[in-house]
Formats: sequence, structure tokens, C-alpha cells
Amino acid sequence: MFVFLKSLSRSAHEEEHHGERSASTEPCTSLTVWRRSLVMSCNGFTVIDCHGDVVYRVDNYSGRPKELVLMDGSGRSILQCDVARYYTTIILVFMKCTCLIFVSNKEPIFYVKKCINILHGNPNVLAYVYRCRSSQKGYAYVIEGSYSHRSCRVFDETKRVVAEIKRKDAIIGGVSFGAEVFMLIVEAGFDPGFAMALVLLLDQMFS
Repeated sequence: MFVFLKSLSRSAHEEEHHGERSASTEPCTSLTVWRRSLVMSCNGFTVIDCHGDVVYRVDNYSGRPKELVLMDGSGRSILQCDVARYYTTIILVFMKCTCLIFVSNKEPIFYVKKCINILHGNPNVLAYVYRCRSSQKGYAYVIEGSYSHRSCRVFDETKRVVAEIKRKDAIIGGVSFGAEVFMLIVEAGFDPGFAMALVLLLDQMFS
């Protein structure tokens, strides 16, 4: 299984180079995300780059954790996602509506707020991403699309796509991976680790 995913990540990288992004002067980062931990009896994620190397991993020992730790391929902690803290009392009505993103063992740098469609005019919006320490009003990023269909885009304040989640269908021995394996495409200049942290929070909010 893991050997196949390494091969899959290489083929996805080749597809991106022959696609619409090939005209860009700076290459994007193409990652294959497997919604499975490499640790036995453990939930999580394994993320493979275009060379077939594990670049990120998440090992979750409980079904609904209070926090998730994004690690690099060697197991070093990079970011912590706190899914148990909330910013306003109103948000408590909705499960896991506001989550924090920390640099490990430091103060929070971003918080992500789930969009409740009944309170918003745009049904395509999944969540807003805000900077924790910023004098600027408004969101830093907005996430649109459908996580359950693995079709999402992250837009910055200028409406430029900085990251994208795309479904990657693959079949081995007649068994389809479905939504368990998908692509995370990160544009040049946007932190792939931060993009993966957003994936973790979307998974908690919409799975």
C-alpha cells in the first residue's frame, strides 16, 4: 500500500507539471495525502511529496482528540492544532466551530472559524482563517468548496488561490481509495505545513 502511494505521488507530480500550473515560473508543491497513520492501531494522516518521501504525519490515538500535532517525516512537531478551544460563547452551540493553530509550544498564530451557512450568504464558504495578533480587520484566508468531496480551495485576501484540495481516485485490486487518498496542491510562497494544518482542521469540522 505505502509503496503504491509513493508511486502515486510521483505520477501526480508529473500531472501537475503538464497541467494548467506548468505556465507558472515558480513550481507549486504537490503532496499526496493519505488519511491513515503509519502507526498500527492509530488514526491520522501520512503525507508524501513528489519524490515519494514522507514529509508530514499525524498520529492520533483517539477518535475525537482535543489537539492534533502535525509532525515532519522524522516525527518532529511542527504545528499544534487545538480543536477544543472556542472564542465566543455563541460558537459553543456548534461542535468544533473555532480552532486554534499554534507553532509548537508557543502562542497561537491563527484561528479557524467554521462558516454556518444559515448565517452567511455564500454557501460555498467552509471556513475563515484569521490571524490571532493582527490590527487588520477581516480574514486572512477563506476556504471554499466541499471537504467531503475533497474539492476545496484556499483564497488569500486578494482572492488568489494559495492551496487546493483535489480528489485523487485510484484503484488497487478492484478496491477504490475514494476520499482516503487525495492531493494537496500548494502554490509557491504559501507554507505547505500550514496548508496541511488547515486540512486537519477541515477534517475535524466536516468529517
